[in-house]
Amino acid sequence: MTISPRPPSIPAYLGLEPKKLFIGGEWVAPLSAKTFPSVNPSTGAIIANLADAGADDVDRAVRAARQALEGPWAAFKPHQRQNVLLRLAELLEEHYAELSLLATHDMGTPVSRSARQKHRIVETLRYNAGWATKIYGDTIENSAPGEFFSYTLKEPIGVVGAITPWNGPLVSPLEKIGPALAAGCTIILKPSEHASIPALRLAEIMEALDLPPGVFNVITGAGEAGGALAAHLDVDKISFTGSHVTGQKIVEASAGNMKQLAMELGGKSPDIVFADADFERAVPGAAMGVLGNTGQMCMAGSRLFVHDSIYDDFVAAVAEFASGLKVGSGLDLSTDLGPVVSERQLDRVLGYVRSGQAEGANMVLEGGRLDSGELAHGFFISPTVFSEVADEMTIAREEIFGPVISALRFHDTDEVIRRANASEFGLGAGVWTTNVSTAHQMARALRSGSVWVNCYAVGDASVPFGGYKLSGYGKEKGIEGLNEYLTTKTVWIRTD
Repeated sequence: MTISPRPPSIPAYLGLEPKKLFIGGEWVAPLSAKTFPSVNPSTGAIIANLADAGADDVDRAVRAARQALEGPWAAFKPHQRQNVLLRLAELLEEHYAELSLLATHDMGTPVSRSARQKHRIVETLRYNAGWATKIYGDTIENSAPGEFFSYTLKEPIGVVGAITPWNGPLVSPLEKIGPALAAGCTIILKPSEHASIPALRLAEIMEALDLPPGVFNVITGAGEAGGALAAHLDVDKISFTGSHVTGQKIVEASAGNMKQLAMELGGKSPDIVFADADFERAVPGAAMGVLGNTGQMCMAGSRLFVHDSIYDDFVAAVAEFASGLKVGSGLDLSTDLGPVVSERQLDRVLGYVRSGQAEGANMVLEGGRLDSGELAHGFFISPTVFSEVADEMTIAREEIFGPVISALRFHDTDEVIRRANASEFGLGAGVWTTNVSTAHQMARALRSGSVWVNCYAVGDASVPFGGYKLSGYGKEKGIEGLNEYLTTKTVWIRTD
């Protein structure tokens, strides 16, 4: 069956009437009355004007969240929180087509990619709904002199500031909302200024849940809003996904009240192809491990290490695969790679391409801006594949966040382990081999939060995800992700 690539219509939610902030269960204008535009990266056109929240607006949201936390939300039983999340999953299924289409207009995600993510997003909420009724402490037999009964309580950590990136405008917010609500926390969501529209529409949809006012809040804006949220003395935790540079600023801003942090930051992940790898799986797997979402993935396997004995053939095959991908509007159902999110990001990626050439890498597949015909006003770039890349080159050290593959040669296992680990990042890593011993050896040796063997960037709500080194700390997903939103209280009772 052939699906016609006719683009869907423009969602009714878009328009130039200024959007508002969602605070304390109400839609309110920012106190400054300032707005900023949201630009469709496929067309360069302004599709919405968003509220630009300041520190005073953040303070309003935090006060609303605190009142809900200490008031009606605290009275919700575990099964009630579970039902909230199960109902939210139903609403998300019902409105998913609209939300994913908004994401396409807002940040360029191809609708074909969004369709593949539906199950993952919905099941994330159902998975966390299950945990809401399974939070418990422990009784602990102690050795203190005297007679004491000791036990622990698991309690919600409190008011959570969730700061999310533009490369996952639906996935990232919901991966924070699910465990936070399951744990009994209240939330202020601050989506990226480059992809706020899906979060605002989600807040409208969530009004049907009849949550106590202040349990869920959405503020839009740029650096001032995020900085004020990170520094606010009445915020108990920040859960942040984004660049390590911004993450370091959040760490500094959080020191005022020593709030807890979960930081899912950037990466420069190695993807290692051994001589015995299955070509049919490894070529598309390694290519899309970088090019998926137009390279805008924190765990992108952009350092492609290939064994010397197969290097030339494998890199040529990757370049051939990449050259066959269609770059175009995310609304076109036949599109493989959409635009990058902004003109600034386009210039940044092209700067790395020029850097690779200047530093001596060989351009096997030449990428550049696509600006003719229907793509004339968008931020489109075709895939680039570099060979003969050296470890010290900029394109092998810095996170590009675009469709650029840097292929490096290696000769033996010990060498590639050393070189793969010689990075300030440690978010993801890939291994392609048919030797089970090699697979286990590499999985242990690589200094990375996730290691994928004969696959790349696979995820599930039940499996924790997070990084080492500059890629951050704390986990998302799984029981470890839930525990990020809980704190442990110890109770001692004298019984003699």
